[in-house]
Amino acid sequence: MGFVLRLLGALVVAVVLGLGSAYLSVRPGFGGEIVNGPWSTSLTTGGADADMYTRASVAIGGLLALNKDETIYYNATTDSAGETLNGACTYRVEGRDPDARWWSITVYAKDHFLVDTSTRRWSVTKNSVVRSADGAFVVRLSQTEEPNNWIATAADGFQLTLRLYHPAASVKDDPATVALPAIVKEACS
Repeated sequence: MGFVLRLLGALVVAVVLGLGSAYLSVRPGFGGEIVNGPWSTSLTTGGADADMYTRASVAIGGLLALNKDETIYYNATTDSAGETLNGACTYRVEGRDPDARWWSITVYAKDHFLVDTSTRRWSVTKNSVVRSADGAFVVRLSQTEEPNNWIATAADGFQLTLRLYHPAASVKDDPATVALPAIVKEACS
């Protein structure tokens, strides 16, 4: 009887460790290999050379990923100071156009789906963002609607995805040094 209990205990531990490590390996995020401020990316996302963990992560997150020649995906779960993005806070995303033919910044809830909001304001794009005279832009992230350059956030937390469509060769060659928008916390309620 003692042998059977030890065997059963070992089996339970093995299953828990196996499932836990598999979850940690494939949890959605699509980034992590390359870090650029609060943003992270992986050049294998959507590519034929992606390993099984990257492919599983993409599948779990529901991203229809293109290869790095078509799109580079940067993700952020923290602000530029390294603090986790908090739905009770207001942020500004400030910068200039990244070196790509087209780009978008989208807010996702923790479940990797679009934020549940009646305003239907989930994203800003290269074509929709309002810029200052010098070409810079500031996008506000909060739960309180604003007239321009505003994206709704989720109360229980959120993440950002910056997509660079048809990125310049310099972006593909060294995505860690590309000038990307800063994410700055303004206030929390």
